[in-house]
Amino acid sequence: MSRYGTIPTSSSTGGGAPLGGASPLDFISRAKARGASVLATRQPWRELGDVHAIGLPPSLGDAYLRVRANLAHFAMNYAIVVLVVVFLSLLWHPVSLIVFLVCMLAWLVLYFLRDEPLVLFGRVVADGYVLAALAVVTLGLLLLTDATANILSSLLIGLVLVVLHAALHKAEDNADDEVGRWYAPVPQQTSH
Repeated sequence: MSRYGTIPTSSSTGGGAPLGGASPLDFISRAKARGASVLATRQPWRELGDVHAIGLPPSLGDAYLRVRANLAHFAMNYAIVVLVVVFLSLLWHPVSLIVFLVCMLAWLVLYFLRDEPLVLFGRVVADGYVLAALAVVTLGLLLLTDATANILSSLLIGLVLVVLHAALHKAEDNADDEVGRWYAPVPQQTSH
């Protein structure tokens, strides 16, 4: 197959497979750089645990705005918290823990650390399909390990912790940082 008009890159391979022709060291170095950039979106834990920023919201609307801003601002931190809660709940279920770790490895390789599109049978697979497939496979495999109640309760506990913190953490400092990143503000309409 000719490749006229294409610009070769250092990470492209002859067969078009994202991992096919690259050496393991090249993949590890790219994965390390990609992992560092993903973790760079994490906010400092000191900011997340600041007790001076905790307070009851004055209204339900303000609580919603706080949750929205904090979920965007602390997204990586919250994901880590939920994963740690699930991991800790699986310590008493070794088979589920092994399945969880294998699934996490699959998530890292196929979704988080991948910097090229996934190609199956010569077709590019969209990230949304990869995300959906990984989520279904992970949940299905974990539910097959007879730790269903444990997994669902730990996910619920993690989500309650995240939403509770997001509602109580004053988001005035970080709300302006997230404008344009996750949502666009609604402009105020002037009355004539």
